[in-house]
This record gives sequence, structure tokens and C-alpha cells, in this order.
Amino acid sequence: MSSTTPRFLKLPEKSSLSLRDQICEVVSAAIMSDALAPDRPLPSCRELAEQFGVSRNTVFAAYNRLVDLEFLVSRNRSGYFVNPQMAASQNAQSENEALKPGPQPCPVSFPPNNLMPVLNPLDWNAYPYPFIYNQIDPDLFPVDGWRECTRQALGRKTMPVWASDSVESDSPQLIQQLRQRLLNIRGIYAEEDEILITLGSQNALFILGSIFAHTGKPVALEDPGFFGARNAFRMAGSELVGVPIDSDGLIPAALPPECQLVFTTPSHQFPTMVTMSEKRRRELLAAADEKDFLIIEDDYEAEMNYVAKSSPSMKSMDETGRVIYVGSLSKTISPGIRLGFIVAHRDIIKEARVARGVMMRHPPTIVQEIVALFFQLGHYDAHLRNIERRYKTRWHAMDAALTKHLGMLTRTASEGGTSFWLTAPKGFDGAELAARLERKGVLIDRGRDYYLNYDNNRSFRLGFAYVPVCDLEDGVRIIADEVTALMG
Repeated sequence: MSSTTPRFLKLPEKSSLSLRDQICEVVSAAIMSDALAPDRPLPSCRELAEQFGVSRNTVFAAYNRLVDLEFLVSRNRSGYFVNPQMAASQNAQSENEALKPGPQPCPVSFPPNNLMPVLNPLDWNAYPYPFIYNQIDPDLFPVDGWRECTRQALGRKTMPVWASDSVESDSPQLIQQLRQRLLNIRGIYAEEDEILITLGSQNALFILGSIFAHTGKPVALEDPGFFGARNAFRMAGSELVGVPIDSDGLIPAALPPECQLVFTTPSHQFPTMVTMSEKRRRELLAAADEKDFLIIEDDYEAEMNYVAKSSPSMKSMDETGRVIYVGSLSKTISPGIRLGFIVAHRDIIKEARVARGVMMRHPPTIVQEIVALFFQLGHYDAHLRNIERRYKTRWHAMDAALTKHLGMLTRTASEGGTSFWLTAPKGFDGAELAARLERKGVLIDRGRDYYLNYDNNRSFRLGFAYVPVCDLEDGVRIIADEVTALMG
């Protein structure tokens, strides 16, 4: 019985998988979609190797991997066939699908939640110029170092450390590394019971919002500000009050009376990238004592400073325990790792730990152990130096491109970070600009989404961490053409 090579089997144009795994993905997907006949042999290793332009050994390894996964069976002198059990299960699934009723309407209606979703397309990284926030260049990630740490963490000697439940504690190794390699650089001394590991800063903010929501007092936030914090506090049931900012950051004199929490991003104000002056930080600390509120300091992109030294953290200046420090490893390691932390008075951490346990028990301990090794073996420090150097180059290239092509717009003064904030004259439609640019392969962040009442549409944000430095000016030139057309 001869096989006919299915010409629809094609390797993806872009894939991070090895060639063997790409072949596994393509063949298994064809099996799951019932596109391969169970009674006919698959193409021989030689035939499929010629079709894909790979070696016969690669196809042989892929077929044997699919045999191990029970997608295929190997028959002596006949070749490889779809596993009959797999074919039977697919037929049963198809029959069940045919019997399923159509989609049913939801039995309850939901009021508007007033939350701000992430609006970027799912395939944002397929766009030529994705100038959007919170993305990192994957080419800068130290894969070999991460692989080494993962291998060590998965060893049998260390398995008991991460295999058990740990609701009441976090990785002691990670806590120690954070104290020694992150917090002390920011001038912060904290005991082990004053630190809580979270699933990124977003999770940290929701935990804090939840444990303080019972007070019934409003939460004050920068306006414009981080919509993730806005969402977290709204989900927790808090009333929100916007506080304006200027070239020095949040304005303490504009704080509302009787607020319980004040959320601020002093290192690089989110989204304008303004750095809060030391004088303004002391004013805010004094106001916290005088008006009896707590400050949540999100130390956003504190490491990314290119034209000035990093300002001291507010937590390091705090003498009364009123500052709750929130940090994340999303920018310095990877957003996909989803690890952050809270540093606060031990009584706050104790309540936060209980709330975290109710929400999701604890962040994956294996990830904590891998990250602890990543710090301990020096990979983090080397990686941080590398991305600081690379992002500094991009920041200066972006600064020059904006000066050259978008000088007609107002740009906030910035000392670093991975984005720029631009504002057009009155009457400008930033949402229309975003829509027009998307059709040309350029993604930007709409400024209106950062305002508490979505009432300012003149601004937009350009993040450059993912865009290669050689493409920055071309992308900015496209933006400038559309801005000029809209202002015409």
C-alpha cells in the first residue's frame, strides 16, 4: 500500500519550535482535524523530508515522538499510521459535536463593569511596528541561563522544595535574593515576613485593594494613570478619585479628603513617564502622616534610567511605615513569568497573605525556585545590564526620531523607561489616529484609556521595547504622516 504525500502539510513560516516539534505540531493538528485517513500510511520519512526541506532523521524523530504520544502507530514494513484509538475518539467527538445544540443565551444579564480591557490585537507581534507598552524584546532574554536554572530546579533533590503546597510561605531563596539584589538597591530594608510574592504587580494591587475595601474610603490615583490599578481597585469595590499630575508627578495638594490609599508611580509615572521629584515625594509622605492615608508605591521601570541617576524610592524615605511598595519582574525578566512582590508592614503582609490564599493559594513555587536560581547564579544582574544598555540605545534613537518627525506635538520630559507620551493640540482625535495606524501596521496606545473618565483624547503613548532599533525611525515616520494628515 503506497502513500500519497498530503500537500496541505506545511511547516509554519515563523515558529519558535525546533524542526522536529514543528513537524509534530503539523501532523498532530492534521490528525485532530480528521484530515488524515486512518487506513493509509503517512508519507515516508524520505517523502516528507523532501516536501519540508529537512533531513530524514528529523522526520524520523518527529514520527517516533508522535508514536510515543500515541498519535501514530508504527507497523513493520508498512510505515506509520494514525493510531486507530485516536481515529475512534475523533469519530466519537464528531458525532457528539453534531448532537450539540447551538449556543444558548446567558440566563443572566451583567451590568457594565466599567473595567478597562487590554485592547491590543492577539497577534500584535505580527505587526511591523508594535509601539505598545509592557512588551519586551524576546531576543534579549537569556534562554541558556533560564534553561540552566530550570534544569537545576527540576532536579530530584530540589523537588520536595516546590512539589508541596505553600500557602503560608514563599520561597525562602527568592525572598533572600529580592532582599539582597533588588530591595537594597532601592534603599529598602525589609524582614522576611514583610515581603509577599504575587502573580505580578496587577495581582498585588488587587490583593491590596481587597484587604482595604472594607474601610469604605476612596482610593486616589494619578489621572492619567495605570488602568491596571484602576481595574484592580474597582474590582475590589473601592470608590476611585483621580488626582492630576504635573511635571513633578502627582500633586499632593489635590488629594481628596478622607482617602484610605493613594496609588502612585513615582519613578516613571504611568503613562507620561514623568519622574517625581524628591521634594514632591517628601510632600506626599508628609501629607500621608497629616491626613492619615497609606501610599502604594508602584516602582515602575525604576531600573530604566538613561540620562539621570535613579531617584530614591519612597519606601526608602518612609519613616512611619505608611508606604506599601509594589514591584514586578515583568520588565526585567519577562511578563510571561508573572512574578511580583509586595513590601509592607508585617501586619499588612499577614492580611495580604490570607487574601492571596483565598484567590489562588500561592504563585507556582517551581517558578519561584527557578527565579531564585536566576538571581543566585548571576543571570539576573547580567541580563539587567544587557537590557539597560540595549534600551538606552533605543531610547536615544526614539528620542531623535520623535524630535525629527513629531516635533509638532508636546512631549513630556523623561529620564528613561521604555515609552514616550505625546500630546496634540485641542480637537485632535487620538482614537482615530490609532485606528488609521493599525491599518498601516503600526500599533500605539490610545491616551484616552489612561484617564479615569476617558475624557482626554489628545494624547497617545509609544512603547519601543519590542521594536528593533533599525525600524524605529521608519515607524515614527508613518505615525508623523498620519498625525500631519489629522492635524491638516
